[in-house]
Amino acid sequence: MTLVGNWSYPTAVKFGAGRIKELAEACAQAGMTRPLLVTDKGLADLPITKQTLDIMEAAGLGRGMFSEVDPNPSEINLHAGVAAYKAGDHDGVIAFGGGSGLDLGKMVAFYAGQTRPIWDFEDIGDWWTRADADAIAPIIAVPTTAGTGSEVGRASVLTNSETHEKKIIFHPKVLPAVVICDPELTVGMPKFITAGTGLDAFAHCVEAFSSPHYHPMSQGIALEGMRLVIDNLPRAYADGTDIEARAHMMSAAAMGATAFQKGLGAIHAMSHPIGAIFNTHHGTTNAVCMPAVLEFNASAIADRFDRAAGYLGIEGGFKGFQSFVQEFNDSFAIPHKLSDMGVSSDRLDDLVAGAIKDPSCGGNPIELTESNLRQLFQASI
Repeated sequence: MTLVGNWSYPTAVKFGAGRIKELAEACAQAGMTRPLLVTDKGLADLPITKQTLDIMEAAGLGRGMFSEVDPNPSEINLHAGVAAYKAGDHDGVIAFGGGSGLDLGKMVAFYAGQTRPIWDFEDIGDWWTRADADAIAPIIAVPTTAGTGSEVGRASVLTNSETHEKKIIFHPKVLPAVVICDPELTVGMPKFITAGTGLDAFAHCVEAFSSPHYHPMSQGIALEGMRLVIDNLPRAYADGTDIEARAHMMSAAAMGATAFQKGLGAIHAMSHPIGAIFNTHHGTTNAVCMPAVLEFNASAIADRFDRAAGYLGIEGGFKGFQSFVQEFNDSFAIPHKLSDMGVSSDRLDDLVAGAIKDPSCGGNPIELTESNLRQLFQASI
């Protein structure tokens, strides 16, 4: 099977091995002639980044790059990125990398033309309407991991460096105009990043599938996304050069982020404050939290997972799925408890306070309270 496609849902996607070579065409499609490539510190000096800058330069697009992006990007990174964007007289952003590079790149394009504080655009009610939509620069997204799905998302996660809270900044025009999904860019990912990002995609699909909101399209996408992760993450983990497995994981990542328009839940409500306070890897944190959340939500989700389990190749319905999740985590050397990642119960009050305010709470099938969130954190720590 040839894994190549040109898709327009949820946005224009150029999918297939080697398609980074079409970057100049994508820039023309998005209407940018002087793009700024935004990526993270770890990617800045890697061959895939140099290759991309060479493609830009050969097409007369320059080789502007900003890479002062932390693993959990903050408004400090954002202000520095906007300064670089304005200093280089850029007219668009190529968001390049994993979740941090993609999220920060999207925010640079969003915020470069705004005048209000960034926190005024948090994903609360209709706050997004405060933005000057005409001042949002075009965005091309190029994922180099297969996990967050931020390349097809209309929001970014930013950490407030003063309060250590993760905030979701949303606007419809933050959805990239063109996405290049080239699985060859993910070949060099180390095993622990392959696992952590892949399990992030899995968590997105599991939580979207569990959400009580009505969105049958997202429900179907979430189910197939889970299957792709189950079938292909072990292959990509065992052999990073398995392009077919890498491609299916790249699809699963985009599917997870498309599906969670239906909602997320307690896993993400917990992992956002954990990441903000303890600077843990997001996908790995999700994986550690998942068993406790599945048990907590059991009464509301068992029936749908009983039906899904057969399609996923798992025996025993929901109970079998629960057992599978722990075994799946173990196969990638994921810690059993958050304490193994440096998370301590002395910040429990702060974790609960951050979680109860997280918008992901609204998608959990059982209403979340400070009391039951405290119990979930204690069970996971």
